[in-house]
Amino acid sequence: MQTPNRFLSARHFAVVVLASAVAIPVWAQQAQPSAADSQSMPSSAAQQPSPTFEHPMSQPREGFWGRVNPFASKKWVKRQTDPINDRLTELDDVNARNARDIKDVDARAQAGILKAQTQADAANQTANSANQEALNANNTAQQASGHVDHVNQTVNGLDQYQQASDMEIKFRGGSPVLSSDAKAQLDQLAANLTGRQGYILEMEAHSPAAGSAGIQSSQRLAESVQRYLVAEHQIPVYRMHYVALGNAQVASTSDQTQQKPARVRTSSVHVMLMENSLAARADASPQSAPASGSSGQQQP
Repeated sequence: MQTPNRFLSARHFAVVVLASAVAIPVWAQQAQPSAADSQSMPSSAAQQPSPTFEHPMSQPREGFWGRVNPFASKKWVKRQTDPINDRLTELDDVNARNARDIKDVDARAQAGILKAQTQADAANQTANSANQEALNANNTAQQASGHVDHVNQTVNGLDQYQQASDMEIKFRGGSPVLSSDAKAQLDQLAANLTGRQGYILEMEAHSPAAGSAGIQSSQRLAESVQRYLVAEHQIPVYRMHYVALGNAQVASTSDQTQQKPARVRTSSVHVMLMENSLAARADASPQSAPASGSSGQQQP
């Protein structure tokens, strides 16, 4: 009976020893630092409080399994990761808002650029139109200036006549009757004046008689020439002007070197064709009539 009791006592002893072996390490991990460690630390470090850091996920307390708890529950993991998820969601919202703001700024910038380009194109088109109008106005002004110059030249040339030709119509014995040669001269002059504009006929009538008798005689000669041109060739009266000079001595237009006018010895009418600048518009100027020396004397 004593043998079983000894076996039980030995078994109980073995259990106590095993439990002590397991409990001692656990107790050593949870024990406070020893007095030797506390003495080895500097006094300033021992007195200075240890800093604390906030972290979204709190560190698990070290236990028997160390820093990782293989038996952590889903709720505990969710509590640790919720702050991180909230922070990530906030960052996503900020990024989305920034993207919307960037897109809005870009859209407004593009709209501003398009509006500025449209205004620039409109201004360019307006400038081109103004330039074209200025060119048209300049052309119109130049045409108007040319027209005014032309009108001025025409107006200035209205009373400026130049001698184109002349002839001497001679009479015999102071009689106002035209000879065949005189009529031929007047016929040729009238033929050259057909369809012409811008001319006048100046006639100077001379007679060798003195005083009023010479003046009246020379007037009848000029009227005879004028009557023939009007009746036979329809020369307008307003284009003919005459003066009865009688025996007044007039300087000859053909001889510029003659100092003293020649004495009037025969009855004659000096006809001069005068033409102004308007005659230049015609196709051809009136041809010169035969010289005064080609006229013959009246035949009996």
